Amino acid sequence: MCNRKTFLLPFLYFLYTILFFSCAKKKILTETEIDWLKQNDSIIVALCPYYPPYQFIDDNNTIEGIFIEYLSLIEDKIDHKFKRKYYSEWPKLMKDARGNKIDIIIEIERTPSRDTYLSFYSHLFESNHVIVTRKDVTTNKKITDFNKQQITIPQDFAILELLEKEYPDIIFKENKNDLVCLQNLNSGKYDAYIGPKAIANYLINTKKLNNLQISSETDIPYIPLIAVDKKNKVLNDIIKKAILAISDSENQNILENWLYTETKPFYKRAGFLIPFILFMASGLIFILGINFYLGYKVKQKTKSLKIAKDEAEKNNELKSAFIQNISHEIRTPMNGIVGFSKFLNKENTNNIEKIEYSEIIANSSKQLMNSMNNILEISELQTKLVKLDPKKTDLQELFDDIFSLYETKAKEKGIVLLLNNNIIEYHRFVYIDKSRLNKTIKILVENAIKYTKKGAILISCTIHKSTLVVTIRDSGVGIKSENQKLIFKSFTQSENQISKKYGGLGIGLTLAKENTQLMKGKLSFSSIPNKGSTFRLEIPFAIFTFKNKNNILPVTLDKIKTYTILIAEDGDINFLVLKTILLKIENYDFIIHRAHNGKEATVFFEEINTIDLVFMDIKMPEMNGYDATRWIKKLHPRLPVIAQTAYTNDEDIQNAFNAGCDDFISKPIDPKSIQKIIHKYLPTYSFLNY
Repeated sequence: MCNRKTFLLPFLYFLYTILFFSCAKKKILTETEIDWLKQNDSIIVALCPYYPPYQFIDDNNTIEGIFIEYLSLIEDKIDHKFKRKYYSEWPKLMKDARGNKIDIIIEIERTPSRDTYLSFYSHLFESNHVIVTRKDVTTNKKITDFNKQQITIPQDFAILELLEKEYPDIIFKENKNDLVCLQNLNSGKYDAYIGPKAIANYLINTKKLNNLQISSETDIPYIPLIAVDKKNKVLNDIIKKAILAISDSENQNILENWLYTETKPFYKRAGFLIPFILFMASGLIFILGINFYLGYKVKQKTKSLKIAKDEAEKNNELKSAFIQNISHEIRTPMNGIVGFSKFLNKENTNNIEKIEYSEIIANSSKQLMNSMNNILEISELQTKLVKLDPKKTDLQELFDDIFSLYETKAKEKGIVLLLNNNIIEYHRFVYIDKSRLNKTIKILVENAIKYTKKGAILISCTIHKSTLVVTIRDSGVGIKSENQKLIFKSFTQSENQISKKYGGLGIGLTLAKENTQLMKGKLSFSSIPNKGSTFRLEIPFAIFTFKNKNNILPVTLDKIKTYTILIAEDGDINFLVLKTILLKIENYDFIIHRAHNGKEATVFFEEINTIDLVFMDIKMPEMNGYDATRWIKKLHPRLPVIAQTAYTNDEDIQNAFNAGCDDFISKPIDPKSIQKIIHKYLPTYSFLNY
């Protein structure tokens, strides 16, 4: 028993020592260099992830590749994360490098001109450039075979300097990147392509360029390196130390992982250990594996917690900014309403100024109501308790109204607004939630006008199967790629300062997305910064079928008819506004009565039986509008009763209809809405049918 303990204790101490030193991370930088990194946390690493397998975007929208893994290894060695900047075009990256806007480039070839401003490191591997042709080309195998022909090369690539100097009789054409070069070659535009073998192989196979082949290898090597801004001496020293700290086995592991180098299994290698040593080594590896696994899980969990913490802090900051923005958006129109209301009461204010001030007050009121309605609507939608209200909808009329509404506003900004309506007559009438569809399209059009300074906006609509497809394309500021995932989230906008620059609450697209999802539809977009955006709205619907009746009776004008209207309204200002609007409607003669509450409204019908239409406020003392409407409808079921209230959510509207109301208008009252109601229920003239 003692002998066994005597054997186990040294063995456990040996394992503990190995574990301790394996977990200890050796520092390769001086304290001065570590402090320098902390103070310079904005070092930029340039990535152009379109060159597989060196660096590329995989199917999960994650940037992968040999140099991405190598960069992570460098960062791990110095325990510091650099800031990454993504480029979609290599010429733009090189322009920034020449302008000293980039600190590190992770995949670049060395040239004499680049040596003047960059230092180069990490000769990981090299491979020869290859010549790619179409499969029908069987003779051209060397570069000199393409004299007087066109060879395509990616723009700003190092090999171009050498080729133009060595082969002046060949026409070299630059394209955006390798994929564009190969696609143009595949279509017959060029005669050949020269580029790295790994990239050519990968793109031909994955992009299904079946008409292409690698004809031959050239004697020109492709040697991608890591480059550092030559002026930054401290950064160069840090990168040198990090690269020296990377072992040959670590380099080999990266290359084997991405270039698929065949490796021999351990039992075929020289120095195969005897079973006892193998058993001991297996035990040690097992313990180390558990240690590394636990360390990995802790690191992974810590990273997840940090991400969650950062997200929570970011959301709190955004919500705080959103609340501050709400305050600003409410105070701005309130300032116009209060300020110019005081000016109206000044004795020295003339009639022209009164008209101008009244318009400002009206516009400020509309702005205030829009902000309040948006805030309430986003709150209701996020409760998931809102229900759809499908109705018969004339799509032709809906899009004509939207176009007419925004055409003038677009012209005022110098923008051309176009409508491409491809909806045929058969699909004109559909069964859909008209209110939410109208709201969603208006948000998208308003956004397009808001963020477009010049150019045009095209509204297109068509029917695909049982889906309404609407696209709004603009030539505006666009949306940055890193912000496109956040564009539909509440409390966020594409740019941090976008509210200050353009105004608004930044929840328009959130409302559009929520309404679209409620209608079982889909809202997507594509965007290029500084070139414009295209939003695509897809909403399912049911076709509204009805029998077409052409029995239109001819009419002749007789005389203006007098109508009696009862307004049930407890607020004096609200009554005065509605009465004034009614009296200003042309071709009508009204006798207007007022009831101060629902009970008083029912008394009117006991004394007066000639009322033609009722405007019914919902919230009144003694008897509310719902009960008063039910009482009136029992006696006069065909009498039009129009609900009017400041409560405008779907539940309030449905309650009004359930009580017997024939229509609904919201406060503050819009004169155009009143005119539509009057024209709908009260004819302008009496008719004489033949």
